Amino acid sequence: MNSQIQIDSEAYPEKMPTSFFDLYDKNSFKQPARVTWIRGWKIEYMAIADPKTLNKTPIVIVGGAFQNFNSYKYCVEQLFESGPVILIDLPSLGANQQIRNRDTGESAAILELPELSKMLGEWLDLVEIRKVSVMGMSLGSVVASCFAHERPDLIERMILMGVMQKTRKSWRMLLEESLMLMKEQRMDEFGQAVILYLVNHAKLHKTRMSPTAKRLFFKQMAEFSDTEKERYEINCNRLLSLEHVPVPSCKTLVACGQYDSFTLPHENANFALQCPDVQFALIANADHVPQLQRRKETLNLFSHFLQAKPLNQVEGIIELNREQMSQLQQRGEDRIEIEHSHSFLTHREQQLQIDVDIININYFGVLMEMGDMQSLKRVTEYPRDLALHLQDEEGDFKVECLIFETQGTQVRALFKHGSFDVAERLFNFLEANRTQQAQPISSLSLC
Repeated sequence: MNSQIQIDSEAYPEKMPTSFFDLYDKNSFKQPARVTWIRGWKIEYMAIADPKTLNKTPIVIVGGAFQNFNSYKYCVEQLFESGPVILIDLPSLGANQQIRNRDTGESAAILELPELSKMLGEWLDLVEIRKVSVMGMSLGSVVASCFAHERPDLIERMILMGVMQKTRKSWRMLLEESLMLMKEQRMDEFGQAVILYLVNHAKLHKTRMSPTAKRLFFKQMAEFSDTEKERYEINCNRLLSLEHVPVPSCKTLVACGQYDSFTLPHENANFALQCPDVQFALIANADHVPQLQRRKETLNLFSHFLQAKPLNQVEGIIELNREQMSQLQQRGEDRIEIEHSHSFLTHREQQLQIDVDIININYFGVLMEMGDMQSLKRVTEYPRDLALHLQDEEGDFKVECLIFETQGTQVRALFKHGSFDVAERLFNFLEANRTQQAQPISSLSLC
């Protein structure tokens, strides 16, 4: 065996692959992760199975930025209908806290997503598993896609949820803003912002995101340790440096929430259209985290695909053919005009006020008329420090902005959303003004 590769000898049986799996019981997720070291990098994993499907193709679930193994404890029982399950966290992903190489001290930041996918293939070779189905969600979908491109020989089926081939400007701006909030130690705002980027607050009445789940998610973000902050920065920079996600050639399911505002449905569909052997489905009344909002429907979808059953039999799933995928509109929320359109921007630290007229607005952003070039110049000097003031029945409130683009004396801005309370107030403000004729979205994809 390569001297650079070490396996936890107590947790790693000699026979492979069937004895590699622990038989699942109610205490499985209370056990510590098993560990493999490859050239100083730690891979953490669980390998669990139901005896009835032990000899079927294993399903590898690639951990994303925030999921840990407990995130899947309510999922694996249904997946056992299709085969054994391997949960794997590569360095600095999922619950794997490694941010420095054990031998060299190098930062995990040197491991770009394609390098992590190669490490996954190397690990499967090491444990002598010859064929797998792979499931990747959010950031894990990128690792899974790169892995399928690198090692098509190992793949039987692939599930990708929340994936896009190229990153859009508005998406990068919001991710960069979350990093800035974290570096400025504005952790309450950071925690709320991350959740409000991932969870489509404008559709909470349809997705029915549990307040408890949202609160626990926020607590996880806002109370990041120094290691978790560094892991977040590493993973953000991995995504921000991403230029192209390769498409798998194997049988592939691409899925996303019907109201996903982080990786938009049309972006998922455009990725799927590049795949030669693909099925595409929307999970009704869900956003970027269907596994939290529509667990039963999401797991039924995955199980049907893994067992080659028709997807149109799954309740709560909207399957689209290629023609329908290509016709998905590049829009989220309609923009509306408001009755009292005159407003103003203020700076979060300086004594500065800039008058504006609101052309149209929705939960994600606003189009404003500045009136003159001097006002436009002042706005562009502070691309992340201004807030738009609005009036509702309670009085004045403000929403922080990111200046997205300018055209003439018009400015389009994204709303930063670093407060649950302000997000709720904005939603109510928009609903109260929705009597005006809705207008279609223009060039800003996120909005």
